[in-house]
Amino acid sequence: MTVSAPRKRESHIEPLKHYQMIIDGRPADSASGARIEMICPSDGQVFATIPRSNKEDINLAVAAARRAIDKGSWRHKTPADRGRILMNLSTLIAKHHEELSQLDARDVGKTIKSARNDVTVLSRYYEYYAGAADKTVGTTIPLGKGFTAMTFREPHGVIGAIIPWNSPTQMTGRTTAPALAMGNAIVLKAAEDACLSSIRIAELAIEAGLPPGVLNVVTGIGEEAGAALAAHKDVDFITFTGSPEIGTFVQKAAADHHAGVTLELGGKSPQIVFADANLEEALPVITNAIIANSGQICVAGSRLLVEESAWQKVTKAFAARFNSLITGPHHGDYDFGPLINQKQRDRVLQFIKRAKTRKTPMLAEGSIAPEAPPSGFYVPAILFGPVPTDSELGREEVFGPVLSIIPFKDESDAICIANDTEYGLGAGVWTQDGARALRVAHAVRSGQVYINAFGAGGGVELPFGGFKKSGHGREKGLEALQDFSTTKTIIINHG
Repeated sequence: MTVSAPRKRESHIEPLKHYQMIIDGRPADSASGARIEMICPSDGQVFATIPRSNKEDINLAVAAARRAIDKGSWRHKTPADRGRILMNLSTLIAKHHEELSQLDARDVGKTIKSARNDVTVLSRYYEYYAGAADKTVGTTIPLGKGFTAMTFREPHGVIGAIIPWNSPTQMTGRTTAPALAMGNAIVLKAAEDACLSSIRIAELAIEAGLPPGVLNVVTGIGEEAGAALAAHKDVDFITFTGSPEIGTFVQKAAADHHAGVTLELGGKSPQIVFADANLEEALPVITNAIIANSGQICVAGSRLLVEESAWQKVTKAFAARFNSLITGPHHGDYDFGPLINQKQRDRVLQFIKRAKTRKTPMLAEGSIAPEAPPSGFYVPAILFGPVPTDSELGREEVFGPVLSIIPFKDESDAICIANDTEYGLGAGVWTQDGARALRVAHAVRSGQVYINAFGAGGGVELPFGGFKKSGHGREKGLEALQDFSTTKTIIINHG
């Protein structure tokens, strides 16, 4: 595989746009005045700048969120009123659908088709939780004569949310919609590599009627802004999506002030294909599960487990498909776009280089579009197999368009291989045998298991989270409302 070296930054035809954060309902620059350059992954060129916030800026944002909870109008909103504001926001997002899509495609490098799908899901998040805002109920507990006990769900208060760069629109909706529905205020630390849609969503939220300070969006380096937010003593709950290493740091920082934490930390999701699987249906779904967003998805189906008796048929079909895949600029009609930055591109290329050095067979390689700028961060789709289960490719999260094919003997062997990883986020089971499908789905240690499918158009309604190193807590669905609230019990002695 030939990879061109990045070009030097060219002069800009269009002027740089300088974005601002949203703190207390108003645009804000960092207190220091420092800024970060935004680089388009498709061409490697700077096209905008964002504030580089620090501890002082985080203090201002958390204070604004605290005022919104303790003294502002947000604490007096009924659940139905909160739902109406979220519905307004969903409508505004639909109105600005193309604007948000174009913003995300350029910022992240994903294809415009993928970005448009993300914005559709974003709108659905606010619509779904708008309807759920006044549906959370408590219980009564029988204590015997003279007593009545009741439980209520109450917001944590101030939520610190730290989201990654791979899907700013979906991640903003996934994090903020249920938290807002439950009556929390939020400080959202968006990723420095891709955050422009998160800022725009906060602007639309104000237009939708969200009071000042309820949703604050700050930008900056993780080691500065993210660390300050995780360690802030006035933050009541933290939600984090990212690497296991940083997740450990966030959890330790939150523990110092006894804040609860929801963590989603990545995966090495298996796609288990039995000999009786409908290969025609499985092929496009499994392929998309590893090339969507260039493989930069925590739940990407990066391990393809194939029954030995179907090995030749399955590998031949996937090799043909991977050889036809094309990566190119975000604005083109390609199968997928570039990786987020040079560092991530180099990391993925090193995985590929080491696999080749260890003589792991490469079964197929896609191509980079001829019109793709050499300064962009492109890696073609790669198919390896058979991949040893104890190898780096068989166990570690590559976070790129690299699929590892691993053979298995029978059902028991498939389950053993699927579970032989530190992760447990998602899995797919492909078979026409219904009983076997359910047995395997129950046996695989993953937070989500699909049978003859993988992914559900955003899966807003489906509880999402992992086992083992993939984290804990659940986002999406009605269970997210539980994570973003806490139980209060009231006991009455009425004689």
